[in-house]
Amino acid sequence: MGNALLCRSMRIRTIIAMTGVAGLLLTGTAHAYPIKDKELTKNALYESGKLAETECKEPPINDGDLTLAKKYWAGVQDCLNTAWEAHLTAAGLPFSEPTLKFGKIPKKFCGYTVGKDNSMVYHCSDTNTILAQIGKSWLHDTDDLWLLYVAASSYGYHIQDLVGIERVYQKMRYANSKESDEQFRRLNLQSDCLSMVFLRSIWSSLDRSDKDWRELQSLLKDNGDARGEPRFSGKGSNIVYWAKRGYTTGDPASCNTWAAPASKVA
Repeated sequence: MGNALLCRSMRIRTIIAMTGVAGLLLTGTAHAYPIKDKELTKNALYESGKLAETECKEPPINDGDLTLAKKYWAGVQDCLNTAWEAHLTAAGLPFSEPTLKFGKIPKKFCGYTVGKDNSMVYHCSDTNTILAQIGKSWLHDTDDLWLLYVAASSYGYHIQDLVGIERVYQKMRYANSKESDEQFRRLNLQSDCLSMVFLRSIWSSLDRSDKDWRELQSLLKDNGDARGEPRFSGKGSNIVYWAKRGYTTGDPASCNTWAAPASKVA
């Protein structure tokens, strides 16, 4: 399974361009940078309760079939729209559907410095768009839950946008690159956690087993560890930690990465 490049945040756009220079500065002991803004630590999303169970049938998908992969992703996003619209509306929170597009991601899409992975997905809050480039690394072993996770995690950024987390994150100050990177990991790990909250809400309708869930955890850990330094997504064990929290509870309240100790977002 190839690396999943899920990209978010206007603020990180300038940081990504410098990672080749700054990489050696980002190793060592993790330090705590407490987040004080209540829109992050006590966001209304955490009071919204568990996602209700909804039915979601996975569309058919076969290895190497790009057309089916696109239809699969679109089908999963339909389920995401249904689940999150009902949840956020019931909680009195705003909702709108993001636009899903497929294709090669332009070099300067939404102001990002776009990576070179053959499979990538970027969320652009400016246009409320998720743009997915599905390459070979996402077109093999398609019987696992990886593509569902990628679709749900990229949608997690959209949820953060809707409830104001993204807006506050963009305005947060940071003293140095380590603090900035930790803030970005909190954003990314929360998106991962929210993706698993969704997975829990549809699990009973999927033709899946506990083995599939364990395999996904293994993929998440391996993928996180493979990305190395500088870490923008968290190490593998922490990605799995937040994934388990979201899946076990099915409740966005368990995804409050902004109030977590530094060790859980390293």
